[in-house]
Amino acid sequence: MGLLDPAPTPYDPVEWAAKPFQEKAQMVCRAWAMQGYGTPFAGFALYAFKVVLYIGAWIGFCSFTPGLGGLGSMDWWLHPVAFQKAIIWSMAFEVLGLGCGSGPLTGRYFPPVGGFLYFLRPGTTKMPLLEGVPVVGGRRRTVLDVALYAALLGCLGWALVDPAPGFKQWLPIAVLVPLLGVLDKTIFLAARGEHYWVTVVCFAFAGNWIAGAKAVQVALWFGAGFSKLNHHFPSVVCVMTSNSPFTRFEWLRRRMYRHYPDDLRPSRVAEVMAHMGTALELSVPLVLLAGSGGTVTTVGLVLMLMLHVYITSNVPMGVPIEWNFAVVYGAFFLFSTNAAVSVTEVSPPIAVFLFVMLVVVPLVGNFAPHLVSFLLSMRYYAGNWACSVWLFRGESYRKLDQHLVKTAPWIFDQLDHFYDRKTAIGMVGKVISFRLMHLHGRAVQELVPRAVERLEDYEWVDGELVAGLVLGWNFGDGHLHSEQLLRSVQAQCGFEPGELRCVFIEAQPFGRSTLAYRIHDASTGLIEAGKLSVKRLCELQPWPESSSASPPMRVG
Repeated sequence: MGLLDPAPTPYDPVEWAAKPFQEKAQMVCRAWAMQGYGTPFAGFALYAFKVVLYIGAWIGFCSFTPGLGGLGSMDWWLHPVAFQKAIIWSMAFEVLGLGCGSGPLTGRYFPPVGGFLYFLRPGTTKMPLLEGVPVVGGRRRTVLDVALYAALLGCLGWALVDPAPGFKQWLPIAVLVPLLGVLDKTIFLAARGEHYWVTVVCFAFAGNWIAGAKAVQVALWFGAGFSKLNHHFPSVVCVMTSNSPFTRFEWLRRRMYRHYPDDLRPSRVAEVMAHMGTALELSVPLVLLAGSGGTVTTVGLVLMLMLHVYITSNVPMGVPIEWNFAVVYGAFFLFSTNAAVSVTEVSPPIAVFLFVMLVVVPLVGNFAPHLVSFLLSMRYYAGNWACSVWLFRGESYRKLDQHLVKTAPWIFDQLDHFYDRKTAIGMVGKVISFRLMHLHGRAVQELVPRAVERLEDYEWVDGELVAGLVLGWNFGDGHLHSEQLLRSVQAQCGFEPGELRCVFIEAQPFGRSTLAYRIHDASTGLIEAGKLSVKRLCELQPWPESSSASPPMRVG
């Protein structure tokens, strides 16, 4: 195998593509269980290089402040300005599209980034908060959108090179990020508004901004742990373990499933690992809050490192690697160096703001997930996400290239730069298995046959890939490729009835036992809507049990 070669599938991809859906799904899910996505070595090397770039650039920006930066001594790295620049650089890195929305593990091959390639280009598609409202609610990016995004980049750069950034740097960033979010929700999410923007607001207005930043970081851990109190997370553990470059042991990957290859539901081992991970994620903030710089704090930091080393070493799809580095660094600065600072030491107005952003919004997002992005809900990698499948009849997907302003071509056209069609079909097939292997993906096997009569006539594309192509950024948020994006794509491309069908699946509300779904035709609108029992999904394999009503599925 060469550096760019993915792990070969245990079947011929071209022959696989001609098989009925039931057989195809079974084959590709079994392949994922043993080899994950099959990421080539160059793919992992790219992400390692990005981490080096991310950390190296932060050191360079810190060097603009006298006494900070440089590799000769690292006793400066826990200085308050170093932390502030870490937050600002992390936001810049993400909003440029260099972070968790880049590279092959987000379905982005050529070019490997979207972000600024879209956000600085008038005419590209956006997702306005106030859809249809004059000036701010248009479907295409205007000169105003581009100018404000460029202004944000300029303000971020100003803060990074200033020796002692302060209120005059924080204020424009604090204003521009939500303003851009009104014009395009994609940019607010890409900037990791729930973390970096809220922290910048603390820099500007909290008085004791370290206390505010502490509250943000505690909420991230609590929210992530709380969101995993469901039936979804064990499947995430299985999918991550099968994909990790450090767990390439057949015996271990088999142990993740009840009875490989016939039963790919999570095993008792995977369930125990999921429960332990959830307990660890909930324990870290409790222990660190209880610490005061002594033994308790040390224990909390050790637990925190165990948590984030595990997450990072799995190199999960979406690859939020830099974000994990930022959280680890923040833990040392906030809870070790500044252990004596209490989260209660913020000004009253900021306390109200933090309560809304860190408590109210995540609670709404968990109890009514259709209202709030999974990022703002802090449901990180819990497996309980909104998702979608887009089904294009024949070559109707070519309308995306013909009518949309975008940088990235169709997914197979990207892969053609590196691979033959057989290899490309194998790689895109693995994206299908990634979706099917999660608990919510088991709903897909029932809903896709309801969406189209002859599945063999359609090209199956995960909504994540569509969002990456059309919007320039994707990171697991199904709300970016739901009905609003479909309306925008239809208005620009004009699909005929039956040419584009979409299956939209919403996350499971906390305390409820169902998943809501909708099936749409791009031209004629809603076809069907309803709810599916999560308990029933837990009983299903990632593939249909019967091949009846499972015709061949077009891929590639």
